[in-house]
Amino acid sequence: MIADYLAAYDSQLRGRSEAAHAVDAVEFGPLLLAEFDGGRGFISGRDLDLTDLGGLVDAALEHFTSRPGIRSVEWKTRAHDPAPGLADALMARGFQPEDTESIMVGEAALLVQDVSLPDGVELRRATTDDEVLAMERMQGLVFGDRDWRSRADATLRRLRVDDSLQLWTAVAGAEVISAGRLEPVENTELAGLWGGATLPEWRGRGIYRALTAERARAALALGRRYLQSDSTEFSRPILERAGLVRVSTTTPYVWTPLPG
Repeated sequence: MIADYLAAYDSQLRGRSEAAHAVDAVEFGPLLLAEFDGGRGFISGRDLDLTDLGGLVDAALEHFTSRPGIRSVEWKTRAHDPAPGLADALMARGFQPEDTESIMVGEAALLVQDVSLPDGVELRRATTDDEVLAMERMQGLVFGDRDWRSRADATLRRLRVDDSLQLWTAVAGAEVISAGRLEPVENTELAGLWGGATLPEWRGRGIYRALTAERARAALALGRRYLQSDSTEFSRPILERAGLVRVSTTTPYVWTPLPG
């Protein structure tokens, strides 16, 4: 089962699928180089068992540093890819590793559960500008993202041209206390669960599990059989209890230009 899920992940969710919403993307040897709204560069590649891996990293970084407006570049690595020496090559050029996450894959139907919410908490789909900004502000707080506003602006621009993206929130009174995205992947059986975040004081009360179940229902309604998530250690146990399995891990390495 794990091998089948990993094969589906590699064949359907990597390569051009990763750049489905990029403003620009090119294939560069074994790499995909993509630029997303807000000046975010993205690099992904497989089979990097190369003699001049450092040269490849240099060339990929040069591609982005030559483009105006790039504010950061993420190189997404996966533990199951052959890429000896890649981490050292990246860090030698200023990329910094972020937290490793579990790549989770499984049947969407397994996550469809009836979950009781605390009194006064309800689930809502965020559609208005104010609702999206409130959601992004909360996620920025949880993830320590000081650049949350530029990401929120990019999300709003995308929503105006892409009605497949769904943003779900849990709200207590006027406050967004938990949130996550559902991103169906075109021409596949899969949808992604992204951006899951809950305020610390609301954790452990079933809210994230209810929000995940609601997104699973939405995925099934869109004809998606499988769900995939890059999960932190907060969300991984919830998804495992629902039946998703860890097929690998991923570690992002992020480069940002020096000030000045």
